[in-house]
Order: sequence, then C-alpha cells, then structure tokens
Amino acid sequence: MTRAVTLGLLGAWIVHDIEELVMVPRWTREKVPGLRERFPEVPEAVWRRLAAAGDGRTFALAVGGVGLVVAAAAADGRRTGGRSGFYQSALIGFGLHGGVHLAQAAAVRGYTPGSATAPLVVIPFTVWARRRLRRAGVLRPARARDAAWGLALAGAVTAGAHAVAGRLAARR
Repeated sequence: MTRAVTLGLLGAWIVHDIEELVMVPRWTREKVPGLRERFPEVPEAVWRRLAAAGDGRTFALAVGGVGLVVAAAAADGRRTGGRSGFYQSALIGFGLHGGVHLAQAAAVRGYTPGSATAPLVVIPFTVWARRRLRRAGVLRPARARDAAWGLALAGAVTAGAHAVAGRLAARR
C-alpha cells in the first residue's frame, strides 16, 4: 500500500484542519450571535460550547488532540499496508465528517469552518483512498454499522479532545 493512501489521511486532515484553525475563532465571534437568534430551540449549552471553541488557544489544543489520533491511525494504516481496522474506521469517519460539514453549511445557509475543504479535500481523498484500498484487496466490506462506527469514532475523538483541551485551558 502506498504512503499516499495511509499517511495521506494525516496530510488531508492537516489541510482541512488548517482551514478550521484559521476560521473558527472569527466565524464564531461573527456568526454565533445571529445563529442564536435564528435557532432559539438549540439548547444554551450548545451555544456555550460553540462560544468556547471561539477561544483560539483552546480550539488549537483540541485540534492537536484530534491530530494525535489521526496520526496514530495513519501510522497504523502504513504499518499494516492499509489493513488496520483502526485506520479504515478513521478513514470512514474522516470522510463522513466531511458530509457533516456540508450539512452544517446547508443548515446555516452559508459558510461554516471546514465546509470549504470538505468537498475539495476530505471527501475526494476518502473516496480515492478507499478505491486504492479496494484495488489492493485490503478494503473491508462497507456496512452501515462500519459507517456508524466511523462517524461515532470521529465524534468521540472530537468531543474527547475538546473536553481535554477545555480542562488544560482552565488550568492556565
């Protein structure tokens, strides 16, 4: 399996998360007040968490935490020639999270951080890598539960990284 398929996951993630690192603080400051008014049914706790993401340092810590997991998945994929269940689940989660970004942008009827690189980097890389894994005979059959697991893994890693980042930031 080529490095581009396995370690490329980390590269694609870096490109995508640079967009988020650059855009989240400003977007949060500028857009959240209007979204709060437009979507009053959203619980206050969600708005507080989103506002906390606007703190660039805390958000950068969370991105770094997710990056460690993505790097580990990519390295495991490289070590196993793409056969690793961890790598393949991370790849599925990465691709599906690109769809989440597009859904978020559709819900707010505009740009959201991550929605520019989702259709340009995240989704195309995932499709390409899965095709390469399939051609190499190492791609596990795609099942609905694998997609759910990949998306759940992405969500859990993201939530965990944000929780740890929040605690680390609070200690400062």
